[in-house]
Amino acid sequence: MSFSSPESLRSRPPLAGLALMVALVAAGCSGESGLAPPGDLLGMEQASPMIRAESAAPAMFAPSAAPVVSAAPVGQAMFNDPDLALLPNGPDAPMQNVLAYPVSSGVDMQQMTSALPEGRVDQPVVMGIGTDQPRLATAPRMEPAAQPQIQAPQPEMSRVEEKPRLLAGLLPRFSNPLAKPQWAGGMPAAEKACRQRLKRLGVTFRDVPAINSGKGCSIPYPVEVTELSGGIEIKPAAKLNCQITDAFAQWVKNELAPAARVRYLSGVKSIRQLSSYSCRTMNSKRGAPMSEHAKGNAIDVGKITLDNGRGILVRQPGFFAFREKSLLNNIRADSCKYFTTVLGPGSDVHHKDHFHFDLRQRKTSYRHCD
Repeated sequence: MSFSSPESLRSRPPLAGLALMVALVAAGCSGESGLAPPGDLLGMEQASPMIRAESAAPAMFAPSAAPVVSAAPVGQAMFNDPDLALLPNGPDAPMQNVLAYPVSSGVDMQQMTSALPEGRVDQPVVMGIGTDQPRLATAPRMEPAAQPQIQAPQPEMSRVEEKPRLLAGLLPRFSNPLAKPQWAGGMPAAEKACRQRLKRLGVTFRDVPAINSGKGCSIPYPVEVTELSGGIEIKPAAKLNCQITDAFAQWVKNELAPAARVRYLSGVKSIRQLSSYSCRTMNSKRGAPMSEHAKGNAIDVGKITLDNGRGILVRQPGFFAFREKSLLNNIRADSCKYFTTVLGPGSDVHHKDHFHFDLRQRKTSYRHCD
């Protein structure tokens, strides 16, 4: 048994290492694919994952908000399939632009993310390289699209329903009853026309408030007459309706005054009326129909005074009172052209001392002159 010296042992390679080298050379010569030759082993490079970004930004990235990292793990298909890839990898955007941080134990993910420059970079950052669950830590910076300016909704003003209010209009004030229209409380057109005729006849009158003393006793538009044509006074002043006033003024002007001048060579100074408006029945009898006096539609004449001072009483004249008898007969005959009823001395006992004139309307248009 022989022993080798230590120097000889250091000069020879160990048997185990020599056996390994022989086995590797044999495997390479036999064409087995199980082991690669040392040269190939040195030339191998770790394949980089192929990651492509979609043409459009992923829906998970909101342009106006911070990048949102999907909680779903990025599988191997994301790196191999260009249609599913979320990160750029190509000639225009090589993979080396991707900042990758391997995950190791004890690494604070929040601290690693905050170490990025300002938290906003142009390159995407992938976390978890070398693990089974790589994920996108940040996305490439994208300019937010111009947001349409939306005006803040104005607070709706509460509408308070207002009750209708009556406003005083600028209505004309009528001091003249003839100018006041009927819709404003004025008199009818017929009353206005009648008053115009009185003015043309020279009658002095004034409008007085409506008279209503009860059933059958009223004058809607009465006038108070004080003078007739030629300055002939009515004593006392008579309250009549306009129609009887018009007829009476025409009779005095056209019949009485000319007859007095012919017979007495004098004009008429005044007329004494015994009754104008009076709320009573005919002849003041109980149960009789209402008189025309109750409507201001009649007037009674008791005395006529001439300008020379002579007074002519309405009565049955004496046998020798020729001028007086002629005047009274002329008055009675001519007055029927102006009135529908004429009564006087000789008609009945109730009219023995005055003439009664009225404008009573009868169905047959009959005129009663007695």
